[in-house]
Amino acid sequence: MPDMRVNLAGVELKNPVVVASGTFGFGREFSEYFPLSNLGGICVKGLTVHRRDGNPSPRIAETPSGILNSVGLQNPGVDAFCEKEMPWLRQQGTRIIANISGNTLEEYAELSEKVSDAGVDLIEVNISCPNVKCGGLAFGTQPESAAAATKAVKEHAKVPVIVKLSPNVTSIVDIAKAAEDAGADALSLINTLLGMRIDLNTRRPILKNNTGGLSGPAVLPVAVRCLWQVSGAVSIPLLGMGGVSRGEDAVELMMAGASAVAVGTACFTDPRAPMQVLHGMETWAEQHGVAQIASLTGTLQPWGA
Repeated sequence: MPDMRVNLAGVELKNPVVVASGTFGFGREFSEYFPLSNLGGICVKGLTVHRRDGNPSPRIAETPSGILNSVGLQNPGVDAFCEKEMPWLRQQGTRIIANISGNTLEEYAELSEKVSDAGVDLIEVNISCPNVKCGGLAFGTQPESAAAATKAVKEHAKVPVIVKLSPNVTSIVDIAKAAEDAGADALSLINTLLGMRIDLNTRRPILKNNTGGLSGPAVLPVAVRCLWQVSGAVSIPLLGMGGVSRGEDAVELMMAGASAVAVGTACFTDPRAPMQVLHGMETWAEQHGVAQIASLTGTLQPWGA
């Protein structure tokens, strides 16, 4: 059996498989399908300062190889999370990653302080969510604003900070460098790709928000490309995500530069998907004589190099 332990920003994970924010809730429903202690970590549903009901429905649309979502950060608010969810989560025997999204730098600061005090292991900063009309997207589209959000969180966080990057930018490498220079301990990528579907009968967008974030198998090659580009430009660890549904997908992201991998949309089609990805990684490692899964990170050998 290969050693599946990995290190993400100084925090040891028992294995490289975590679940992506917004696809796993706070884990309660999924605990009926497998022990959450089998995961490397849980990245919980995105948190805001105040409760949000999210965008009007329809807010999910199917695509040929994935889904579009415009859920809009529906969540109970950070205080409710800290009071009602964290005590239960801390008993699950896995790392807890709080995903936070602010409309202002002050909100990012408040969120980071509150989730730190609640005992999370890591903070993921959402500066890139494409389905909210105010806040996140603006911070994640320019290096200067990405750096400002990163600094605001770092000044109040008591645990390592992961900055989540959007592929909907001119240069994801420039944003990555700015976040690293501002003190980010790690980066996660990629968030969803902005997309649209149209109802041919009504000639209106299927999503009431008009556009939404594309996720699922279709985005895997984009995630691989972004990880490869960013890993060559920064020295901090990367949490890879985007289209992972098999162990081989996760291995691909690690070879491109990821230290750990998040499973997201696959959880909607099979609640046991994270375990299947983990078992697939273990099998691949055994078959290829890989003694330590962490040794795969950044081992891609591009042509012409």
